[in-house]
Amino acid sequence: MEKLQLWDRYKERLYVSRKMALSLDTSRIDFPGGFFTEMEPRLQKAYEAMALLEGGAIANPEEQRMVGHYWLRAPGLAPQRALTEEIEETVNRVKIFATSVHDGAIAAPGGKPFRNLLVVGIGGSALGPQFVADSLGTPSDPMRPYFFDNTDPDGMDKVLAEIGAGLDETLVVVISKSGGTKETRNGMLEAKAAFTARGLDFTKYAVAVTGLDSELDQTAVREGWIERFPMWDWVGGRTSVTSAVGLLPAALQGIDIGALLEGARICDEATRSTATRQNPAALLALSWYHATGGTGAKDMVILPYKDRLILFSRYLQQLIMESLGKELDLSGKTVHQGIAVYGNKGSTDQHAYVQQLREGVHNFFVTFIEVLKDRQGASPEMEPGATSGDYLSGFYQGTRAALYEKGRESLTITVDEVSAATVGSLIALYERAVGFYATLVNINAYHQPGVEAGKKAAGSVLKLQGEILALLGRRKGEDFTAEGCAAALGKPEEAETIFIILRHLAANPDHGVGVAYGDQLWDSRFRAK
Repeated sequence: MEKLQLWDRYKERLYVSRKMALSLDTSRIDFPGGFFTEMEPRLQKAYEAMALLEGGAIANPEEQRMVGHYWLRAPGLAPQRALTEEIEETVNRVKIFATSVHDGAIAAPGGKPFRNLLVVGIGGSALGPQFVADSLGTPSDPMRPYFFDNTDPDGMDKVLAEIGAGLDETLVVVISKSGGTKETRNGMLEAKAAFTARGLDFTKYAVAVTGLDSELDQTAVREGWIERFPMWDWVGGRTSVTSAVGLLPAALQGIDIGALLEGARICDEATRSTATRQNPAALLALSWYHATGGTGAKDMVILPYKDRLILFSRYLQQLIMESLGKELDLSGKTVHQGIAVYGNKGSTDQHAYVQQLREGVHNFFVTFIEVLKDRQGASPEMEPGATSGDYLSGFYQGTRAALYEKGRESLTITVDEVSAATVGSLIALYERAVGFYATLVNINAYHQPGVEAGKKAAGSVLKLQGEILALLGRRKGEDFTAEGCAAALGKPEEAETIFIILRHLAANPDHGVGVAYGDQLWDSRFRAK
């Protein structure tokens, strides 16, 4: 009887878009009676706020900026003709540039074709491009993508080792809006050092995606890089994947960016509907609000049953957590909003954390992502009447049922296949859902003051490191404990930070700092070698 009731609820709740080849099932979300009626006035305000945003209103009040990532898929919606023309021109330039690289018209010195692509960026300048590259890449792509997405030297060495002898056929795309993001700046300099060590002129391999007249833009102009593409202050990093940030790497890899943009555009059209039950982004936002109590009380677990979508949860971590994780609401009230996001992939989850999801602490809700098409072509039978893809579908259905039996709620998004169009639709769907949810809980989804605070703190640490090195250099022959160093600098309150800095300096040969370990680690003594 319960299964029949769930079937009836499934038919009542299922959202289907044939244009997007996507459906959304909220039947395993236990909305209380009257919930939709109660939330409808607030959703109508969210639709109004979104319409104003798309019309060019200052939707990011703290930074006094428009928020225009939806225009990237429909340039005619931009509030100024000049913006429309800029967007259209950039997409055309991306396509022309990628074709020229693939045809060999733009090549490495000596006419050697570019076969590899090294993308240097961080956050939104890496996560979106990485997700698109991993979900849509094939062995026949004209260029193979690699990423510097951190300032970890060993990580960059690993990538360079994978590129190996192919460095002289590697195009480098450096992505930074301000050009001052330290992780990206460091990645660029590390790449430049690697090219120089091979006797290669880095400027003949480099392309910039950045803001007009930024530090990076000025460097690219001064050094004569191959090309420059724009980033705009009205597109945030986490919503930039359908700008040159994501489109240029995708086009160079050989992905159909026209289909990606069209999928996003079609989803944008669907999610402009003010009829809530016909708006999949509104249904997602309502599900999040119900599942978390509108306070982030539960985590969002993303479980794609497709290997190609394993990076989707990492992409959504930034989109959702950076957008919704805010201390203050728009009225200045302390709210500590946010939804934590994590995920793996099915059916790997069956052998990992599904045990806790089913029987452990109940602090989450699940979004399953089902892909109907198993592979290109037919599949062999694993046993009579069952392929490996049939097993994957069975495991998804079994996990969904097992969780619901224990009162654990879930959503399911189903797409026909993983294609450029469906990836575009998924990106646009979650961008809109984040915007709606932010209005429901009255926060600014389009700034990130916590990220900026972290950058400032890192700058203070590096400044202190400079002072430590200057002290050790002036007083060669002396050794210092962390506390002694702090006292000598007149900063006794910084002893812990100084100790951490000294340990790192002593572990690496770059700065010439030695250590003599004490009986207690914090009593170790450091000196200039």
